[in-house]
Amino acid sequence: MEFEMENCCHFLNISILVIVHPDVKNWIKYARFEEKHSYFAHARKVYERAVEFFGEEHMNEHLFVAFAKFEENQKEFERVRVIYKYALDRIPKQEAQELFKNYTVFEKKYGDRRGIEDIIVSKRRFQYEEEVKANPHNYDAWFDYLRLVESDADPDTVREVYERAIANVPPIQEKRHWKRYIYLWINYALYEELEAKDPERTRQVYQACVELIPHKKFTFAKMWLLYAQFEIRQKNLPFARRALGTSIGKCPKNKLFKGYIELELQLREFDRCRKLYEKFLEFTPENCTSWIKFAELETILGDTDRARAIYELAIGQPRLDMPEVLWKSYIDFEIEQEEYEKTRNLYRRLLQRTQHVKVWISFAQFELSAGKEESLIRCRQVYEEANKTMRNCEEKEERLMLLESWRNFEEEFGTDCNRERVDKLMPDKVKKRRKLKAEDGSDAGWEEYYDYIFPEDAANQPNLKLLAMAKLWKKQQQENEAEEMAPDNDIDESES
Repeated sequence: MEFEMENCCHFLNISILVIVHPDVKNWIKYARFEEKHSYFAHARKVYERAVEFFGEEHMNEHLFVAFAKFEENQKEFERVRVIYKYALDRIPKQEAQELFKNYTVFEKKYGDRRGIEDIIVSKRRFQYEEEVKANPHNYDAWFDYLRLVESDADPDTVREVYERAIANVPPIQEKRHWKRYIYLWINYALYEELEAKDPERTRQVYQACVELIPHKKFTFAKMWLLYAQFEIRQKNLPFARRALGTSIGKCPKNKLFKGYIELELQLREFDRCRKLYEKFLEFTPENCTSWIKFAELETILGDTDRARAIYELAIGQPRLDMPEVLWKSYIDFEIEQEEYEKTRNLYRRLLQRTQHVKVWISFAQFELSAGKEESLIRCRQVYEEANKTMRNCEEKEERLMLLESWRNFEEEFGTDCNRERVDKLMPDKVKKRRKLKAEDGSDAGWEEYYDYIFPEDAANQPNLKLLAMAKLWKKQQQENEAEEMAPDNDIDESES
């Protein structure tokens, strides 16, 4: 009886103690007192009252460690797991080192593989939380964090992390600062569509993203195209067209036009393609690839007159990014249509703009491939005309390239007379020296280089004469040396 009275007094003292001095250590003493005297239900209530008393604002890891160990002693392993997880989700990482350590030990003792994996995931979540708190604009950390929660968490948790991530808009409106950020939106939309299977939320993500981007300064064509492709997958063609039309209206870009045209081509909406090409070429009239694609579309549709008119408009533009590609495409088009006379006229028009050796060689090869009786004559005439035109060309390598092409032609189709004639036109390759100057104007020594001397060049005739005389002198020297050596050989033979 006296022992029970003593315990009762001690119990009242501890109860008063936690009321007057509600420290964590006093609550733990109170619960351990109940546990020591086998009042396990009372001990659990003490721990629960302590957790409720301190709330989420003043959580302490020591209280939860003691509570978990109490439940562990009672073999209530699921309760232990719930306590640890509850505390780890709410206490900051830097204040929960002991808590996490004890949880790890517990899972190693009583947990299965899944439990140990949960610990590792929790630890990594803590690490990522610390990283994104330290630098909210560290998008690589957000990507890693999202990859983790997508593999393990429920959709609501994943969405909550995505919303936190996309809230960190780059502070500077420069595209290079947004390139990583925009992929948070892309991944968010793909998650909603492919994992969560929620098309309405996916649409909301895309719409929120395109509204956020400052289109007057820059845009992301990839985002618009992904949005349109999503609507196509949802069989919502008007929404897809509206998205692409809005993108072109707000921020026209080559990639957007190409994507929209490709969509309409797949749908066989050729009139829409024509209108889009017209808008595209109004936006970038110097884009040769677009002109060529537009003309190729008309060719596929069988309207060669429209294709020819497009080519004519294209070559008439004052500025083009790749004129040589455009002209080649136009010439190939006329060759495919077997309009040989028009092809010749195109070559003539092109040669009025440029005298490049490759144009001449291509012209000659066209005449050779025309397949008519006079093709060899026409081809030879082109080579002759090109050779005359290029006599004043400063690039001697180009002139040599023309003559080599002509010689190859004559070797295959010409007579001995023709081949001999071209051989006489071939230049002599001579080694020369020239003085070099440094950037400051001082002498930098001499360098050797090869020059070509063409027989036809009147200005080079003195050089040719000098070169011929030098060759003749060298030949005479060699003959004299041979004659001097001959008598010596005769004497040696007689003595022997």
